[in-house]
Amino acid sequence: MDRRTFLTYNAVAAAIPLSGAALAGLADAASAAVRPMPIDFKSNLPAAGSFPSKWNCGSPSCMDNTDPPVQVHWYNPHTAILRQNKAYSYEAPFAPLYFGNDRVLLLDEGFVQLRNDWDLRGVVDQCIEDWCRRNGRDAASLELLVAFSHLHVDHFAATNQFADRPNTRYMGLTHEEMVGFWGMTNFPEERVTLDLGGRDILIWGSPGHTVSEFAYYDSYTQILYSGDMFYRGRCYITFWELWFDSMTRLIQFCDTHPVAHIMGCHVEISKDNQDYAYGMTYQPDEAPVQMTVDDLRHAYEVAKTITKPGIYFTGKVYLCNQTRATTTIDRNPYRYG
Repeated sequence: MDRRTFLTYNAVAAAIPLSGAALAGLADAASAAVRPMPIDFKSNLPAAGSFPSKWNCGSPSCMDNTDPPVQVHWYNPHTAILRQNKAYSYEAPFAPLYFGNDRVLLLDEGFVQLRNDWDLRGVVDQCIEDWCRRNGRDAASLELLVAFSHLHVDHFAATNQFADRPNTRYMGLTHEEMVGFWGMTNFPEERVTLDLGGRDILIWGSPGHTVSEFAYYDSYTQILYSGDMFYRGRCYITFWELWFDSMTRLIQFCDTHPVAHIMGCHVEISKDNQDYAYGMTYQPDEAPVQMTVDDLRHAYEVAKTITKPGIYFTGKVYLCNQTRATTTIDRNPYRYG
């Protein structure tokens, strides 16, 4: 099966042909089993959900931190959001986990490699087990797709934890593999649809922070996941023209699709819009991860006025146009020239 085919692949259609006797036995077994009805991911949209009032955000002493390595928050019964503990990594990335009738999609795997450092795979497997128990499903029947928004290590480091996991596909670590994983032939403009089994995820290119980068829209919750190209904090923009074009595509998408929330992969700013310095492992009063379409539109209007490298504050995010990667905001932000 090629990578494009699995986007619309139906596990039932791929069953190995059986003999007549085997089919009869299978029919008898099926009649004795109670098959749960497929979950409806198409009606009453957007699906209601909630973010926590406060995420685990580290502690003054990382050594004394007692929170788990990753926080699991169920946005709704079919959507989980994972967030790595700041005490385990200052990056503290978020990782959405979307459930469909046939597949589960994990986006962005956090800044950890070894399972004995902390076991992301174990956390994801437990989420899948919990969901299957609530919905009368068999965890072994669900395919797990392990993908990420872009090629920075804090987003793909834990991918190797899933390498030997059964019924799992994971994204490769080159631009060609990333684009090919979604079956794209015209990156970044092409928009493809991933069918999780009645739940559609729309995917397209959003380069600028890096060259190999994607935006993801969940049609069920109507959450637009923007990764690192737009989030509450320091949006490090490596390629301004590419990033501006990606922002234009996000705006055009919001013009034609309902968006309940925009969610980035980090939070680096407080509720009163003060910057948390690069490398902080404790953010006691951090802003919420979710943003609005109005926040995106306002940042886009600010971006239209930017003509040279520097740091520009939109009121919710810092646009760090071609600045040093470890720039910390202050009253006299670093600028080229």
